[in-house]
Amino acid sequence: MNNTFVQKVIFCLFFFLSPLADASVQSSLESVQNELVGRLLPVVAILGFIFAGFSFITGNPSARSHLTLAIIGAAVAFGASSIMSLVQSLIH
Repeated sequence: MNNTFVQKVIFCLFFFLSPLADASVQSSLESVQNELVGRLLPVVAILGFIFAGFSFITGNPSARSHLTLAIIGAAVAFGASSIMSLVQSLIH
């Protein structure tokens, strides 16, 4: 690895983790969860459905499995926060 790559990684880690420095562990985890569910998961789900749609358009023989995997992935991803809330309520 070259030195500029390491510097970029350190900068990115500092940039993304610096708002979490003053927070407690629980609030930090909650903010990471909110960012994942609020921003990243919808984008990934849409990309999965777009990929499945292109598979159907191009006549890919495994297009049906792509669509099935996109649906299952979206359901698990969006259901993860509900599962975590259920487990947290059982623990407390």
